[in-house]
Amino acid sequence: MATAAITSFKLNGQFLAIAEELAGPAGLTAAWWQVLGAVLREPLTVAGIAREMGITRQSVQRIADILADRGLAEYLPNPAHRRAKLLTPTAGGRAAIARISPGAAAAAAQLVKVLGEQPLADAVATLRSLSAALEEAFPRP
Repeated sequence: MATAAITSFKLNGQFLAIAEELAGPAGLTAAWWQVLGAVLREPLTVAGIAREMGITRQSVQRIADILADRGLAEYLPNPAHRRAKLLTPTAGGRAAIARISPGAAAAAAQLVKVLGEQPLADAVATLRSLSAALEEAFPRP
């Protein structure tokens, strides 16, 4: 378990460093990109984003408020819950994400070039299995 955790911490740091580099020219941080990315397909509550991303609700709330203040996202009424508003990207938020996409695609292509398409797909499948196993073994309230 310790080796898996240490390796995961290193991998997380590597991905965050690359994400910061890709997000910076679009005026975003990796954390802002993460939260905006969570709501590209559909609006979600702050709690929903936190669950999806595996981060705390408080950190998502702080970032969501910053994104809303900067005009990159907005809160919408939630028909299912009066107080828990839904976060959705604005046109400006979608444009910022679109500016990141070419660099992210180039980074992904470089990773495929180094690792290979099937080994990368296998690694992603293994990471998904590990994530699901952790959720089952250590459920969060």
